[in-house]
Amino acid sequence: MKKGFTLIELMIVVAIIAFLAMVSIPSFKKFLSKAKRTEAHMNLHALATAEKIYLADHGTYSNDLQAIGWEPEGEILYTYGFPGTEGKNYVMGKLGAPASHLSAGKANNTGFVVIAAGDIDGDGKVDILSIDQNKKITVLQDDLVN
Repeated sequence: MKKGFTLIELMIVVAIIAFLAMVSIPSFKKFLSKAKRTEAHMNLHALATAEKIYLADHGTYSNDLQAIGWEPEGEILYTYGFPGTEGKNYVMGKLGAPASHLSAGKANNTGFVVIAAGDIDGDGKVDILSIDQNKKITVLQDDLVN
């Protein structure tokens, strides 16, 4: 007599594995989206620091990323900056969020608001965050909410 698994037993195991994968994939996607948002937090804090240094040297804030000396390291996902010209006022990220989402960004004598925008989960809704002169990060549009 040969020992082994029947076809029915194997099919049940495959079905159980498929069900577990189906249940875990949405949680995994949300985890990946949160990890992508971490990049935005780090770069927004770096931008705020660059703005503070620029203020100390020039007495005003600037919407020119080149002037404040900020350049992202490595490949970025989000689009960062202010309305204006790519390369000068904003940098385009790999997620390709259009610069139109940066319209709330500004810099003047009294303060600044820098914007980060990116579609972190590929659903067409853009995640938009901002940081101000008080280093307060605000989620303007939350792409993590279903």
